[in-house]
Amino acid sequence: MDGLTVVERVPGPALRPYVTVLCAYRERYARPVTRLEAAMPGAVLIFGFGAPMEVGGARFTSFTGGLSDRYTATRVSAPTEGVEAILTPFGARRLYGVPMRELTNLIVPAGDLLAGWAERLGQAERWADRLALAEAMLTERILDGPDVRREVDWAWARLLESGGALGAGALAAELGWSHRHLVARFHDEVGLAPKAAARVIRFGRAYAMVRSGVPIARAAAACGYYDQAHMNRDFRLMCGETPGQIFPRPQAGAAADSVA
Repeated sequence: MDGLTVVERVPGPALRPYVTVLCAYRERYARPVTRLEAAMPGAVLIFGFGAPMEVGGARFTSFTGGLSDRYTATRVSAPTEGVEAILTPFGARRLYGVPMRELTNLIVPAGDLLAGWAERLGQAERWADRLALAEAMLTERILDGPDVRREVDWAWARLLESGGALGAGALAAELGWSHRHLVARFHDEVGLAPKAAARVIRFGRAYAMVRSGVPIARAAAACGYYDQAHMNRDFRLMCGETPGQIFPRPQAGAAADSVA
């Protein structure tokens, strides 16, 4: 059947703070499909078992990267399937064991950081088995990864709670840190500076509101954009379109199931 089919698995309690989405997917289309993937406050990990996908102008079968403050163009031109995980910044930090600044706005082959994982997952024939194995591998590696500084964890949670409205100065003052120290710690453990991270979080909130049918002016006011031009600039950078171009937009019709 042509189209996108997705089977999701809810991560177990140990993995839930670090992985927000874990799914298996299959894509098959009559003609090539190009998408503009919006920036989000997380990192994408894909293990592919079919034809390569074009990501940011390069071809990958399995790939990952860090947080990004811009959109990424992808193109599927042949049948493919795989396993996808969306990692929180700290999930990515613990999984890869490198400072997240080294992966910001980059797409790299997954094997560079997780050698042999695609081969192991590809040996499982059933989707449920692939997802169970992926969860086990992610849980073991992430829980064995470097600890995240509790101050950065707290500051990230505050940014999320505020919808990106909290300034870096306020965060630094509450922590008793200098602005420079806060930025350095964010670059290491999140990959983006606090101001850039807040911008992505705010965009994500506005993007979801506009796509759900909330009037653009109301979404702009709720998310703290001071004028339409300001909102348009962020949307062009982070999803490649203006709010007017995506409102209203029907949701993609993917077949979704759950795996325990």
